[in-house]
Amino acid sequence: VQLVESGGDSVQANGSLKLSCVFSGIAYGNDCMGWTRQAPGKEREGIAVIDEDRIRYADSVRGRFTISLDIAKNTLYLQMNSLEPDDTAIYYCVADSGAICSAHSAADFGWRGRGTQVTVS
Repeated sequence: VQLVESGGDSVQANGSLKLSCVFSGIAYGNDCMGWTRQAPGKEREGIAVIDEDRIRYADSVRGRFTISLDIAKNTLYLQMNSLEPDDTAIYYCVADSGAICSAHSAADFGWRGRGTQVTVS
């Protein structure tokens, strides 16, 4: 499995960003994919997941972030709107096979990319 994130940047509060994750080796339909983030000095936080049956979000991003998947392009996206300084973190694309597909569980998924930095000021 390979996961490669891109799209991180520095933006002002209330701005928007769209993260992308090009993946390989994922069996969509059997595996759960998602996004996690980790801010300096804080624990890793699962924020959004998607599989064949559902999309789920953490309370901290629900209504502002949207996860989507383009199977034809092998790309997972995270559209982030109304960004706040508390959203500043390294964002990771994650996946797992057989794990509970929930935003909370995503923090411990077995496959993870190298991350992309998002800074909101």
